[in-house]
Amino acid sequence: MLTLSATPIPRTLQLALTGVRELSLITTPPVDRMAVRTFISPFDPLVIRETLLRERYRGGQSFYVVPRISDLAEVRQFLEEQVPELKVATAHGQMPAGELDDIMNAFYDGQYDVLLSTTIVESGLDIPTANTMIVHRADMFGLAQLYQLRGRVGRSKLRAYALFTLPANRTLTQLAERRLKVLQSLDTLGAGFQLASHDLDIRGAGNLLGEEQSGHIKEVGFELYQQMLEEAVAELRGSGEVTDGSWSPQIAIGTSVMIPEGYVPDLQLRLALYRRLADLETPEEIDGFGAELIDRFGPLPEEVDHLLKIVFIKALCRKANVEKLDAGPKGVVIHFRNKAFPDPAGLVRFIGEQGSLAKIRPDHSIVLMREWPTAQKRLAGSAVVMTQLARLAEKVAA
Repeated sequence: MLTLSATPIPRTLQLALTGVRELSLITTPPVDRMAVRTFISPFDPLVIRETLLRERYRGGQSFYVVPRISDLAEVRQFLEEQVPELKVATAHGQMPAGELDDIMNAFYDGQYDVLLSTTIVESGLDIPTANTMIVHRADMFGLAQLYQLRGRVGRSKLRAYALFTLPANRTLTQLAERRLKVLQSLDTLGAGFQLASHDLDIRGAGNLLGEEQSGHIKEVGFELYQQMLEEAVAELRGSGEVTDGSWSPQIAIGTSVMIPEGYVPDLQLRLALYRRLADLETPEEIDGFGAELIDRFGPLPEEVDHLLKIVFIKALCRKANVEKLDAGPKGVVIHFRNKAFPDPAGLVRFIGEQGSLAKIRPDHSIVLMREWPTAQKRLAGSAVVMTQLARLAEKVAA
């Protein structure tokens, strides 16, 4: 079965990301297609009049979408008062099929300047002459729904415009504000997959913690469930043994490492940043992430600076098969995973070079004596030691 979608719903996307379904992206837009310019602003009669008239004067048509049928009469009256020059047609899903068909055909033939409707226009309409979209009370729509609506314009070689209006004297909910920010930031061609990923992040992936769909996931936790699902899919596909790439080194430096609430107030955003941090491996990626944080939130607090350094050390630990690193004022203790190191001879040589400053414990861990009185020195020193061990391990891998 082949399914095509500009914005897959979160449950479908989650199934694709875990490997239950296969995923293929079409990222090349049609020739000469231009991205839709997106604007979000409080409801302003003057802006709406200018937007509709500008489209009319360049020979085009406009959509005006409202969230409920009960809003149609009020908005129609507003349009008749503010832009009496334009011919307005009204359409909604409760109209008789024949009447609705006549209105849509008349609009397609250019007999009306504006189609005032509910969200029925989001499904498969293709009118090349309609290149302006105004959405009334955009805060009441879902993210994928707004993206689908925006996709009704800009279907020719002309530049299209989308204006999402908000109530002027009402505070938006946090989720509505987040949806609209995502939509405004993703106004390039082919951004549907990124937008669907944000939708998954905002709405979640269905009833994962209930008994109806997924059993007792809360007993194992969502992350472990995802890992188990990926392993099961890999085994069913006959891709051999699943390697345990999910182990994470433990690092104790004796300093606070976190993203403070005062630096990034939004909880969901902090969790998303932590998730991204877990995937960083190279110094370039970590430096780029740090630069992005400075650009978005301002200078790095000490805790965040230490956190980025810990992420770097953790990446080195994975390369050197180190599962635990304890650093203190007098030195560092290094425990190897499964008590093994890729290059035992190189490790013995490394310990020999340290002289009396290094020793091997009976449990196969290594102790290195150092003078590291401050957290900064412990971080820098641990990074140096782990860089040396990672190089030894990489020589063998190469």
